[in-house]
Amino acid sequence: MKCRRCRRPAVVEVRRHNAAFCRPCFLHHVREQVRRAIARHDLIRPEDRVLVAVSGGKDSLALWDLLLELGYEADGLYLGLGIGEYSARSGEVARAFARSRGVTLVEVDLAREYGFDVPTAGRRGSRSTCAVCGLSKRYVFNRAALEGGYDVIATGHNLDDEAATLLGNTLRWQTEYMARQSPLLPSEPGFVKKVKPLYRVSELETAAYAFLRGIDYVVEECPLVAGNTQLRYKQAMNQLEQASPGTKAQFLLGYLERAAALFAAEDRSELRPCERCGQPTPGRFCAFCRARAQVLGERLEPVTDRELAHESSEEVLPAEVYGPAAVGGRPS
Repeated sequence: MKCRRCRRPAVVEVRRHNAAFCRPCFLHHVREQVRRAIARHDLIRPEDRVLVAVSGGKDSLALWDLLLELGYEADGLYLGLGIGEYSARSGEVARAFARSRGVTLVEVDLAREYGFDVPTAGRRGSRSTCAVCGLSKRYVFNRAALEGGYDVIATGHNLDDEAATLLGNTLRWQTEYMARQSPLLPSEPGFVKKVKPLYRVSELETAAYAFLRGIDYVVEECPLVAGNTQLRYKQAMNQLEQASPGTKAQFLLGYLERAAALFAAEDRSELRPCERCGQPTPGRFCAFCRARAQVLGERLEPVTDRELAHESSEEVLPAEVYGPAAVGGRPS
């Protein structure tokens, strides 16, 4: 098997492109996919300060490495979720990567900063473990970026993650969530710009990139992911991809190019500062503060029926739009 670009012996086959690459050409291929994504949607500008949400998994560490290779000023953010040895190992890997590159890793410990960890929240709260995990990530990432003066939050969601999320939202016709599924969520008052530069790169490609770059990453799945609905959507997409390589890319990229604009009007809600933390929210209290109060046994003033209805429809996908964990619970 020969490399498509240089005809040297290939080390990686990419079936959806009907191509194989040697090591240097494959690394070039992945970098070009990310460059193309950034240019297509104006995800990151040269002067931007970028905060990469890292979990210790292949996708987020590969993304951090790629952005540094492309010359961006990119720091990492690791959120300690308190999931026993799994979180301990994830934190160690993220710190080791930062040390090896001589870059900054911002760390936030959920239990120390907010009084609870994910396993405790899953036991005490009304939300599932994956839902409260994703909610916490979205909240902490945005708050850390605001406080740190960053221009962009970058997450390691890859092609597989995005295609599976789109499939789930389409099957349930959750048009409000479909409207927000984009490589770019622009900044607005109280929210930092959020981007997904890996949306054109498959999970197998990010794994191969990390391996060829010598990046150590956590391969184990989160021990709390059992029974996650999103796993079934990912498995379904994998079966389709196996039978017809390129299906995931056609599904996701076709949606972004031809259908996403049809749902744009669905993503409209008036926001105001949360009365407890100040973060933007449609109601008096943001979803994070409500969930945190429930876990800690604190009492917030009663919320309205409208707020409760909005909370019941909040996105609870394991990828959680802005979070670093890949669909299926594997760190990204």
